[in-house]
Amino acid sequence: MRLLKYIWRTITQSRAIEIAGPLERRFFESVYRLVFIFGLSTSDDNLRYMMYSGSIMVMCSMQITLEIWHVLYEDLALNDIISSANVIFIHFITTWKLMMMMSNKRIFKKLAKALESPSFDISTQRRKNIVNYWANTHKKYLKWLLSIAHLTLFVWHTFPLIDDVEYNLMVDIKIPFDYDRPLRYVLIYFGVGIMFHYTSMMVVMTEVIMQAYLIPLICQFNVLADCFENIFEECALEFQASFPEINKQELVKNNIFVKKYLKRLGDLVTQHKAILDQTMELKSILSAPMLGQLACSGLLNCFVGFQATATVAENLGKFAMSLLYLSYNMFTLYLICRWCEEITLQSQHIGQSAYFSGWESGISQAPGARASFILIIARSNKPLVFLAGGTYPLSLSSYTNLVKTSYSALNILLTMSHE
Repeated sequence: MRLLKYIWRTITQSRAIEIAGPLERRFFESVYRLVFIFGLSTSDDNLRYMMYSGSIMVMCSMQITLEIWHVLYEDLALNDIISSANVIFIHFITTWKLMMMMSNKRIFKKLAKALESPSFDISTQRRKNIVNYWANTHKKYLKWLLSIAHLTLFVWHTFPLIDDVEYNLMVDIKIPFDYDRPLRYVLIYFGVGIMFHYTSMMVVMTEVIMQAYLIPLICQFNVLADCFENIFEECALEFQASFPEINKQELVKNNIFVKKYLKRLGDLVTQHKAILDQTMELKSILSAPMLGQLACSGLLNCFVGFQATATVAENLGKFAMSLLYLSYNMFTLYLICRWCEEITLQSQHIGQSAYFSGWESGISQAPGARASFILIIARSNKPLVFLAGGTYPLSLSSYTNLVKTSYSALNILLTMSHE
């Protein structure tokens, strides 16, 4: 196991990891290694890696082209059309999302570096625990995501070897020559398998990247809320460590303490604005791709559900493939909706934390303190909601509605197929 870990860390040593700070590595190291191995790293620009990345892009483009060619030039049954459409839809949406991410790589780098900001205060054990919690949460869901994805791919890769169809492939594509001979089939199978694996992992990587940038924002809001809620107590403890003779009730009358408190409050207000700006930038970037993903997910839930229902009595292998594919699609959409809703809740919690920050001690009478509190609470009262296409909120209730709609469409499709 140690040898495998050493090999993995050696072949995935991205420059992004080398230049990352400790907090950035906590959240992004696994992601940087994954995107590096699949040719998506934007921090590695040496010639050898660029050639490797380019070859992967060529393979993925060839895979999608052959899938479309198969649909356009083959006489397919309804089940086959749906099967091909499922794969093509998700590959097109993935391509779109990757293009958006690449065109905004500067913003994504800034979001990752925000964790290393001097204003990101994790000086207390409580806030360190908050960071640990969200870092561990990110790792846990990343493992779940990769486990479901690899299990799905394993079934897709192995099913053609055990089904009743001779010379079958793991995905429906158009091969411009016959491969009905054992040696030729083996070569085609491995070639298509490699292309399909890399193309499928591109789909997985987009979900991994999106989760990787959403969870640190949640963490930053959570830490900031704790900073606001305990600002007076922490400033008082720090001040009394130097001036123990001053009673806590008299601190608000001490000019040195008030000045220190106002500086701390100003830093938190600035940090709050910075996090809001980062969130708005990410929200703007993800708006259009997420609308496409929602539409694609709705169609996939319907079509893959139809495939699973249609094959459960005829072919358990295809049923397992469809069920795992459906599970992966629903799980990734659930993650996005959950983290987007969590950002909304955490951003609103900032105002509540500011209200319970100890202003009733009299510190609100300090010049500018009351205005700062009002500004923070006013900002937090406006929900920070991620919208797909600027209209459809990304939340767990929206996720539930989409699943219900897909189920209704599935029932209609099943009814039509039985008539």
